[in-house]
Amino acid sequence: MLVSGKGGVGKTTLSATLAVAAARAGRPVLLAELSPDEGGPSTLSGLVGAKEAGPRVVPVGPNLSFVRLSAQEGHRLFLEETLPVKWLAEAALRSRALRRFLEAGPALKEMGLMFQLLALLRLTHPDGRRVHPLTVVDLPATGHALALATLPRSILSLMPGGPVGRAVREGLDLLQDPARTGVVLTTLPEPLPVSETLALVGELKEVGLPLSAAVLNRMPEDPFTPESRAALERLLETHGPHRGQRALERLERARLARQRLAAGVSVPYWGLPELALTGVALVERLAELLESTLEGAASHGGREATP
Repeated sequence: MLVSGKGGVGKTTLSATLAVAAARAGRPVLLAELSPDEGGPSTLSGLVGAKEAGPRVVPVGPNLSFVRLSAQEGHRLFLEETLPVKWLAEAALRSRALRRFLEAGPALKEMGLMFQLLALLRLTHPDGRRVHPLTVVDLPATGHALALATLPRSILSLMPGGPVGRAVREGLDLLQDPARTGVVLTTLPEPLPVSETLALVGELKEVGLPLSAAVLNRMPEDPFTPESRAALERLLETHGPHRGQRALERLERARLARQRLAAGVSVPYWGLPELALTGVALVERLAELLESTLEGAASHGGREATP
């Protein structure tokens, strides 16, 4: 599961929420962070209580593990698989010239990140069950989902065969298989974020990435029935502008955003409420709401669900 969205829409919080909700439902989950700055601070790890944020998978709770994908770790795993003995891979990575080469090109860095993800997804128990049957990947920016799909094509055009070509083709097959991969887009209930999200829906289709769900984050609570809303609007017309007018306008924008999203996607979509919480407390509460939301949507068979 790839979680994508523009900056500031709550994408990282949603990634943590999805992972925590699935873990609570009894599913083993690997929450993976794909960050362009591997050495920088990790917001995602803090949201699930991970004490480490590195390339090693660490358990953080029942059914939940965390890892921060690393291009260098992916390169190491690739060399270990390709070279005949392990020490050759370690010796190669100690080469300053090779490290500079691997870090210089964006394509090579992306390839390292993808290969580490592939290596984690390949892991199986002795009885054949996957070690990580569900992986939630927090992507760093909207365009990164597209980059993951377009990069393999670029590499395959240059290196269609050999170990690199085989690994890249395996990654592309994984990303484009709706039975194994789905993109969850998150946005805000405002005109511009929804417009950007709908544009991305079309771009995902062009590169063959399957969209599985869309989320309207920070939905404002609407306490009005249609009748009480109409009565309030009549009062405002009679007595002039009021400081509550801005809140009503925001509710109207959220309603229109929901309509536009519903018309623009053919996958399940739901809203997550705006809460006066932050950090771990916010993730825990949203996970509780998400569990009940998805259960309700499944029982009613509809595309839309709202906590």
